[in-house]
Amino acid sequence: MASLSQAERLVSSPLYPNAISWSDENLIAVASGYLVTILNPALPCGPRGLVTIPTSKPLPIGVIERKELVSPCLLPTCLSRDHDACVRSISWSPLGMAPNAGCLLAICTVEGRVKIYRPPFCDFSAEWIEVLDITERLYENLLIIRFGDSDTPSLNYTAGQATDHTGDISNTASRKERKKRKVNKGSRALEDQLSLSTNYKDAKASSFPYSEIKGPTSNMVAEINSNLLGNASRQIVSDFNHEVEPQKEIVENDSVPLIAADQYASRSAILCSLVVAWSPVLHTSKLSPVPNNGTSISLLAVGGKSGNISFWKFHAPDSYTIECGRVLNSAKLIGLLQAHNSWITGISWAVLASDSANPQILLVTGSSDGSVRIWVGDSDVLLNSSDMRDTLFFLLKEVIIVGTAPVSALSVVVPAHSMYTMLLAVGKGSGSFEVWNCDISCHKFDNFGSYNAGSHVVSGLVWAFDGSCLYSCSQDNFVLSWILRGSCLYEEPISSNTIHDKSLSQLPKDLLLSSCGVAVSPGSLVVATVHSLDSDQLDPMYEGRTHKAAVQYLWIGGKQVDFFSKIPSTVDIENFGCSPEKELTYWESNIVWSLKQYEYLDKPLVVWDIIAALLAFKKSESTILEVILIKWLSISFMGSHVGLHAEEVLSRVSTSLSESPSRHLHLLNIICRRVILSDLEADQINSKVHDLQGLCPAEGKHLTKWIEILMSSETELRERLVSFSFSAFLSLTSYSDTSLRQPGYWYPVGLAQMKHWVGLNDDHVRDQVKVLASEFGIHERSGYLRAEHCSYCSAPVSFESPEVGFCQGEGYSSGGYQSHRLSRCAVSMQVCPATPLWFCICCHRWVYRLAPETLFTMSAFPLDLKSSTESTSLAVSSKPLCPFCGILLQRRQPDFLLSSSPV
Repeated sequence: MASLSQAERLVSSPLYPNAISWSDENLIAVASGYLVTILNPALPCGPRGLVTIPTSKPLPIGVIERKELVSPCLLPTCLSRDHDACVRSISWSPLGMAPNAGCLLAICTVEGRVKIYRPPFCDFSAEWIEVLDITERLYENLLIIRFGDSDTPSLNYTAGQATDHTGDISNTASRKERKKRKVNKGSRALEDQLSLSTNYKDAKASSFPYSEIKGPTSNMVAEINSNLLGNASRQIVSDFNHEVEPQKEIVENDSVPLIAADQYASRSAILCSLVVAWSPVLHTSKLSPVPNNGTSISLLAVGGKSGNISFWKFHAPDSYTIECGRVLNSAKLIGLLQAHNSWITGISWAVLASDSANPQILLVTGSSDGSVRIWVGDSDVLLNSSDMRDTLFFLLKEVIIVGTAPVSALSVVVPAHSMYTMLLAVGKGSGSFEVWNCDISCHKFDNFGSYNAGSHVVSGLVWAFDGSCLYSCSQDNFVLSWILRGSCLYEEPISSNTIHDKSLSQLPKDLLLSSCGVAVSPGSLVVATVHSLDSDQLDPMYEGRTHKAAVQYLWIGGKQVDFFSKIPSTVDIENFGCSPEKELTYWESNIVWSLKQYEYLDKPLVVWDIIAALLAFKKSESTILEVILIKWLSISFMGSHVGLHAEEVLSRVSTSLSESPSRHLHLLNIICRRVILSDLEADQINSKVHDLQGLCPAEGKHLTKWIEILMSSETELRERLVSFSFSAFLSLTSYSDTSLRQPGYWYPVGLAQMKHWVGLNDDHVRDQVKVLASEFGIHERSGYLRAEHCSYCSAPVSFESPEVGFCQGEGYSSGGYQSHRLSRCAVSMQVCPATPLWFCICCHRWVYRLAPETLFTMSAFPLDLKSSTESTSLAVSSKPLCPFCGILLQRRQPDFLLSSSPV
């Protein structure tokens, strides 16, 4: 049996479907029992992040009399035996919602609690930080309107109207008590709950905080559902196995009201959540893959046992930071939707692309009764809604009315080539799944049929390659691949003989008990699955103690997809004797297609799987690597994939950089650094000290050509940044300094250093940039002429290079001084201060001042800079993106802590 010492193992087994999720910043979250483990797929055996799920205190929704415990509506509560905290559902937010511009993680537990977590900001902490308790916020909102009871204000009241009635509501917790919250040492924001008033004579009262009991109940052997009662269930067995002393009549008090059994069951169902799902980014202008503050939101949908779905609006932070600070995300409850009459078991989102600036938002919901409904919403309504309302979404179609098995998994995709078409996959508890093709424009819904994914519950479904492939898994350990051809799915093998991760050993099939989820990488080249392991097959002394589950990565880039065949392949399969011939042609088409997808600005630039595949080909099949890159360069920079010689393509690319979009230049820079020049250190490339010794003349000449293209591409981006900064300064001279430095505005900095850079590169810089630099010299202010000083010894620093600076330490006049080497900001060229800085893991540059968003959306070098530097174009938040690589910047972490790897 293969050893698991190199496998990506987990210390706890997943218990619920959809237990794995892949984020937009290339992190994987796995829900396994009482833990959520965050992994970096680029470092399978590297550091991890953790979220430990604590047992929460119950919410005081009301008290009932003991005699009502035998009511039929409370029977599920009494028979449930869930004691410990366990993760039921997880979901990643879109990129840009976390304070560091990353992703937030929503976690739903079996207790029905939903909480939001963010990455840690401490250099020595792997535990993620709780920032918001959604369930408690929902409880506070429902408490104001008394859970929508018939004798109280309706749920349709707006938040503002409901707040006005708080003074008239009796028998509820006081406002002062509800505001008492404390944060524990672990920064988990666990809040103290309302104190409960009871009249119990002994400690048995503390074991039953939800219900006040009257009279003996001798034959009741049951436990209270931990989803509703938390720790109360731990002692209920012993309390009910002997006679309970009769209690006096409990009088309703000011803290917790006395309610009926059906009210208690209804309130519990409303507060008990089962599934969470984040929507894509909704914004008014699609300018950047990272949301804009105020104009972009993401909705968190929380489905519960009552069939209701609550919608929470999250805004992007006002500004992004990597420093230790209490940055809280604003979240507001904007609506409740009665989606089904039974438990909500699946939620999936989609955005229909539209020619207008107001796209439609699709919401697909599944229930335990087997029904599946499609809802449609208006993005403008969702963006502008500030009060709680019930008209956010309208029912479009109920594709499955009632099924014989509950819905266990949902997956929705809107293909890029079809504006109004949606593909929907619905997994069932019976082991089968259905596929629907929905044409929203003409309200046409076609069922492609039902397919068998196994004999147990379908535990995961995910679309890949823009809806051309579907991957399914079931709890009987079947992981299947399906290809969509026309209106039918066809099963195909998953295994790939060309690329596989040699750092992870292959797991024997008899070791795997079940598969509890499947996720696909951002570039659609890798599928990750999580499996529970059979401990009886492991060494009980060693592996059996720590190996409860494992994550496997399956490379799927060698699959045949129909619409790829329209692009002629340029691979000469006769030159690859031992490799599968057809698979190489598929890899070529799939990688080129994946690179083309990143040319859309609304897709975050996370190309880890593409770079990993190209590096694998560099080691084994260097010829196909050149074929793939030349084909992509021909299509992206020259507009044609007609076969040309490599030298001719590279020459044409080097002369067309000024006419290329910034996103093309970013992709080119990443490929140059991480693939072609991967053997060179980033500092060597930045300092232009290239050690090519030991290479043959032909290989050295080839690398020199790529180095020249990289330098030209980065110089082009720097010129765009410098010219935009000068033009923005000149167009904003009529504004006051206070208006320029308001939150949400980008303003130019480092103009004196940029002017020095233009002077040092006078022979290579465009005349247009020289003119702007000279105009800045006429309008320059004293604040831009301040000399820079070393942050360590306060000695002056002269400008000699945009990459680094050297201070003039003691003994400078005599020539025998020792100077400090200082990093310069990649955006402003200013000397970076000794504070936490943004870091690019691709080019290893540091950033202190963030670049303008316009730099990343330029389609070419701007001929008319005045139109691109109007005040309206500057009224956006700066995003932490590398100006040369376009990837998300981050705080540089020690090697023993988790960090994302977009490349």
